Amino acid sequence: MTLAPATRRRTARRHDREIIALALPAFGSLVAEPLFVMVDSAVIGHLGTPQLAGLGVAAALLTTAVSVFVFLAYATTAAVARRVGAGDLPAAIRQGMDGIWLALLLGAAVIATVLPTAPWLVEAFGASGTAAPYATTYLRISALGIPAMLVVLAATGVLRGLQDTRTPLYVAIGGFSGNAVLNIGLVYGAGLGIAGSAWGTVIAQCAMAAAYLVVVVRGARRHGASLRPDAAGIRASAQAGLPLLVRTLSLRAVLMIATAVAARLGDAEIAAHQIVLTLWQLLAFALDAIAIAGQAIIGRYLGAADREGATAACRRMVQWGIASGVVLGILVALARPLFIPLFTADPAVQGPLLTTLLVVAVSQPISGVVFILDGVLMGAGDGPYLAWAMVVTLALFAPVALAVPAFGGGLVALWWAMTLMMTVRMLTLWLRTRSGRWIVTGASR
Repeated sequence: MTLAPATRRRTARRHDREIIALALPAFGSLVAEPLFVMVDSAVIGHLGTPQLAGLGVAAALLTTAVSVFVFLAYATTAAVARRVGAGDLPAAIRQGMDGIWLALLLGAAVIATVLPTAPWLVEAFGASGTAAPYATTYLRISALGIPAMLVVLAATGVLRGLQDTRTPLYVAIGGFSGNAVLNIGLVYGAGLGIAGSAWGTVIAQCAMAAAYLVVVVRGARRHGASLRPDAAGIRASAQAGLPLLVRTLSLRAVLMIATAVAARLGDAEIAAHQIVLTLWQLLAFALDAIAIAGQAIIGRYLGAADREGATAACRRMVQWGIASGVVLGILVALARPLFIPLFTADPAVQGPLLTTLLVVAVSQPISGVVFILDGVLMGAGDGPYLAWAMVVTLALFAPVALAVPAFGGGLVALWWAMTLMMTVRMLTLWLRTRSGRWIVTGASR
């Protein structure tokens, strides 16, 4: 049935309100998370170069350890949103508790792995002899906060599934502020050095996890949902998250290959690549905020067995993704000469940056579609397809990227390969959404 123009406009406005209400707070919480490392860097940077170098190694290891478990947020969001759409709030919260218990189990396993192997991990990551002791100290202490961070991921998924992205924003702001105060107090006031920074971050992370648990436990008691661990539910959460883990690892492999290729191009190129990658990831936060809204909205529509609503929401969010990508691309293209000097004054680095950022600008509309469709399929619980599509993308990207130095290509060629990677992702995601096979209604997929 074709809707009248007035009805289509009303539907679009309703979707716009939902997207804005969920995406803006989500963007705030996404941006707040990397500020933890920035605060630590600013505080530790005044202790000395070896300490800062040690932080760089430890932070990279910790970020990897946490990011591979981001499925705790994504899978939980989709599962909880479906049950919200089906009108079963107790089951929605019960599903969320399964994800939180899984987070605690995984966090304990990570601690058991990292504590005894920290010196080896630091050495394998290439830390210098002067930086390695600081990196090991920071890594061992900060590892104690990993269970809290995984609980934060799972609980964030619960609240997003409940269509609440404001609470994660408030908790992120509180955690960032507390981390800053604790870092300064413990590093300089208590004279604990880099260990003080690590302890400050652990305390802030535990406080964030506690705040989330208070909110979730209150909701569970209000709706009569059980808080006890359920082996079958935890197992189901792990099974739902496994395909998303494969997807995340494949994406991390893409980024690692790109960085390895850039390192082979020369010092100026790897320096420029790091700046481009940082900016690319910042732009991704803006687009990912809309994708997070998509996860919650699509899951709710499918849980309510509203196929037309899910399809219309998907279509509207893709329009948002394209428009956002165009705006971000124009901003990057126009502002390049203004912000490049903020990162480096070296002409050898500025030259590749100027051209490479133009490639990034051109690719932003593609990125907009990719992030949105990724969020839509996550919200639909279509993890196995996402895993398969990302593995295929990695298989196509790797030989192209590795061939860049062999054929005399530079950083611009490498980022055209990155654009090809995003284009392949867009095509695989578009084919899936066009097929309609992702539309599976009901309280569970």
